[in-house]
Amino acid sequence: MKLRINKRIKQIIHSIGFSCLGGAIFLQMLVFTDILQQGYFMAVENNHAILTLEITLTVFALIYFIYIYLDFMRSIE
Repeated sequence: MKLRINKRIKQIIHSIGFSCLGGAIFLQMLVFTDILQQGYFMAVENNHAILTLEITLTVFALIYFIYIYLDFMRSIE
């Protein structure tokens, strides 16, 4: 039973992590498209709840990326 819970938690963490990384890649493509079309990109977020959520997800994505990277590097040794 405990093994199933740990597996489910890992699945949830990986789902959130890959979603954050995918969202970051998509946003980067939108920003670069805007820069190519207009020569600049400007964004303003006035909603503090949204800004806090974006910062939290960014930090999670960074930690997740480091975790996946280190796990990959250990697996090829």
